[in-house]
Amino acid sequence: MNIYFLPIIIVFIVFYGLIKKCNIYDSFLEGCKEGFGIGINIFPSILAIIFASRIIISSGFINFLVNSFFPNFLIFPKEVIPMVIMRPISANASLSLMIDIFSKYGVDSYIGLLASTLQGCTDTTFYIISLYFGSIGIKKIKHCLFLSLIVDLIGVISSIVLVNIFLV
Repeated sequence: MNIYFLPIIIVFIVFYGLIKKCNIYDSFLEGCKEGFGIGINIFPSILAIIFASRIIISSGFINFLVNSFFPNFLIFPKEVIPMVIMRPISANASLSLMIDIFSKYGVDSYIGLLASTLQGCTDTTFYIISLYFGSIGIKKIKHCLFLSLIVDLIGVISSIVLVNIFLV
């Protein structure tokens, strides 16, 4: 049934356009032109986020931070802290860190469950803000960034609580 979903939507759009008597192909081309313009506008923001995340991961700065400033907690393992740091910056970077955790500790381990729950409970804050605000030219992001990082912190705390509730 899932393979028929997209063709059904396309057929519905075509028939809806025929009923409304609008030129479907011209509307499609206009949407493509608009999407291409938006892509050109947001490309620098996306490139900056990708470049910054690759520098942070490749330099070993995250491992330095974790080893220097975070003591080893029983409830929150040090192995997951790099993922907490990278998740607001890049989804792909945090996903690769999660896969590393899975390969070292296993999917069903406490650390593996915590990593996967963190992946679902937090979001790519800096990516979203730079993408959406950068595409429409908003420069004042202080309050939105502060609130978004608080929500990410709530996501981290929620993931700890959820894993501890359902693991025990």
